Amino acid sequence: MRLDLRLVEQWIKPGTQVLDLGCGDGELLAHLRDTLDVLGYGMEIDPDKITAAIARGVNVIEQDLNKGLANIRDDSFDTLLMAQALQAVQRPDELLDDMVRVAREVIITFPNFGHWKTRWYLWTKGRMPVSRALPYGWYDTPNIHLCTFRDFEAMCHDKGLRVLDRLAVDQDQQGSGLSRLFPNLFGEIGIFRVARG
Repeated sequence: MRLDLRLVEQWIKPGTQVLDLGCGDGELLAHLRDTLDVLGYGMEIDPDKITAAIARGVNVIEQDLNKGLANIRDDSFDTLLMAQALQAVQRPDELLDDMVRVAREVIITFPNFGHWKTRWYLWTKGRMPVSRALPYGWYDTPNIHLCTFRDFEAMCHDKGLRVLDRLAVDQDQQGSGLSRLFPNLFGEIGIFRVARG
């Protein structure tokens, strides 16, 4: 599993109910089910990924996240996960409102557009960066709302949400002293745990 997926596990309590938005092939939910005995559900739009998740024994709802979560009752889940998909929806602010409505805690991971390598790429090449964290060209990327740690924290503040935990990591390791001191500059991937205020 990707590092951000392995790290979110520390914030999931055993035996709880988890909803994973953009669950992909269900790898994370299957892992949480097998290691923490969670009752997990996924939401995914890609038919091939849905088929793969079902093959893993993961409960999946086919749904376009751009349409929101109106079909889910308030406080239906203990934890809601969204790993590197928030930046790909049309209105991340509105989806975040839905997310904190349906779950007590929300864990979100996203690529940090403020990372020093991204800044350096823009400055030296004058082009949109392509990296392992952002592997697409500007013309074919699913990422339509890139943000930084500060952008995400400001949105949470504006919505009255509490940031319970935050990790700044890169693709290969759990972060360094620099990423803890200056996450917006040295964190390639942001991992946030938030709740209603």
